[in-house]
Amino acid sequence: MASTGMRIGEALGLTWEDVDLDERTLRVRRAIQRQKGKGLVMIEPKTAKGRRTVALTPTATRALRVHRSRQLEHRLRIGNMWEEHNLIFPSEVGRPLDPNNVYHRFQRTLLSIGLPKMRLHDLRHTAATLMMAEGIPPRVVQEMLGHANIRITLDTYSHVMPTMQHEAAEKMEEAFDRARRRNA
Repeated sequence: MASTGMRIGEALGLTWEDVDLDERTLRVRRAIQRQKGKGLVMIEPKTAKGRRTVALTPTATRALRVHRSRQLEHRLRIGNMWEEHNLIFPSEVGRPLDPNNVYHRFQRTLLSIGLPKMRLHDLRHTAATLMMAEGIPPRVVQEMLGHANIRITLDTYSHVMPTMQHEAAEKMEEAFDRARRRNA
């Protein structure tokens, strides 16, 4: 989630069919959501932009390969107790995970390694902020996050823009200096 900017429900809705580890991509096609009176259900993304292909970092790709291997070993160990849903992030017996349970486990993990409390959604914000700070075009950030329009991306992450504007001004100065030297 920290490297892709995916929402927790989207990550929990991923199946192994959605991932191409050789191409280092994943497709967001569904999400898990708790609905009143229904429990956990698979839903379609709200917008067409929500259905998207996201590039994976080499580190995330390696982690998914290791995770896949461990998951297959675990399935063999528990045998008939496994419920096949082909989920990348299932429960111990293959069922969909409840986002609330993932949140609580995340909190325990943060505490155990000495980090402050944060929401899982903060990983999405971190990914977007880092992408913007690294100069990745807002349109690409929008596509990775699955925002319906660029305005959402720019309004949410505009706090990153002031430093980017200074960097842009410096690059413009360098360009003018090069032009002056050529014309001198």
